[in-house]
Amino acid sequence: MSDTADSASAAAPEETKAAPKPKPKPPKPEDKPFPEFIDTQFIPAVSQKLADNGIQAERIERIEGERPVVGGTCPMVVGELPGGRRFWLCFGKADITSPKLVALADAGSEPTLLESFLIDEKRMSLPLLVSRLLQRLNGQKWLGRN
Repeated sequence: MSDTADSASAAAPEETKAAPKPKPKPPKPEDKPFPEFIDTQFIPAVSQKLADNGIQAERIERIEGERPVVGGTCPMVVGELPGGRRFWLCFGKADITSPKLVALADAGSEPTLLESFLIDEKRMSLPLLVSRLLQRLNGQKWLGRN
């Protein structure tokens, strides 16, 4: 029995050693401040997806400006595609989880309709924002061949 007691007392110090702490996970892109997320994550991702569809955006930028159609100042991403096609992704406030609206306009026209954008989504992510914006632009037949 002394062998059992000796092995138990020898094992005890090893069990009390603290397990190595897991490295903290890097913050998700969505956890970055709004301006940084939009400028360093969202706009480059949208630009890349457009390029994957053979489209070089003439302009995509984050601005604080006048919301199309209904007015009022808000943070938004404004894009201009070849042929004068334009889009506005408007945020209720400088937060990607805030209510969002999208407006579109063909060349030579102004937007006449604001549409709710991603209203049923509980969690907002970079891939979701990018894919749904591109899906909306594709719905207008602005991307590739439809």
